[in-house]
Amino acid sequence: QVQLVESGGGLVQAGGSLRLSCAASGRTFTYYNIGWFRQAPGKEREVVAAITWSGDSRYYADSVKGRFTISRDNAKNTVNLQMNSLKPEDTAVYYCAPVRWDTRAPAGSWGQGTQVTVSS
Repeated sequence: QVQLVESGGGLVQAGGSLRLSCAASGRTFTYYNIGWFRQAPGKEREVVAAITWSGDSRYYADSVKGRFTISRDNAKNTVNLQMNSLKPEDTAVYYCAPVRWDTRAPAGSWGQGTQVTVSS
């Protein structure tokens, strides 16, 4: 099973940008669709973006469409999430995980996540 580690979170002012990285171990990373999820205090975890194993299809939640960009580099075993025009409501712990493409449901274990805090 692939193991994923998130990094890149931090504190940023509204309108700013952050780039999250998801680093994978294991040679089978290439075969996984990967999603970025987030969980804000008191809310359920939700998928914000996902990318197929080949990188040819992407999904974005309506709340981040046009602001976030997901990409992957299978040679480096990484999936990145570029977040621009950040809003206070983007504040959450962000996680990456394998994802089922048909339902966008997570299909693997969770890492520790990376905290993103957007100040107004």
